[in-house]
Amino acid sequence: MNKFEEALEKYTTEFKNTIKIEVDVELLKKVTRGLGPSIYNQDSSKVSGSDKSELETVKQNFLIKKLGLKDGPELDEAIQDVMDQMGKSNRNKYRAMVYYLLTLKFNKASIYN
Repeated sequence: MNKFEEALEKYTTEFKNTIKIEVDVELLKKVTRGLGPSIYNQDSSKVSGSDKSELETVKQNFLIKKLGLKDGPELDEAIQDVMDQMGKSNRNKYRAMVYYLLTLKFNKASIYN
């Protein structure tokens, strides 16, 4: 199993065991692939839910630039909803999982087709 497949398996397991949702593995694979080598770095592979600048990066680089959404309070609310869904005490808020959940929340899976 290569590193990408290992990361994907880790995310899928985390979704099933921690968040307890079924995952569209193909969409998760596309979202993860879109993150490039950042998924292999201990720091950049995760999102800190308590770091305002980190959450702003998620909003600017993913929601606005990648998904093409307009800036507004609903973006911050969606990010906070995802952080809550993943669990405040969960230290493993993997970027691929956060982006996957945000993609679903805004019904933007078509971006990855």
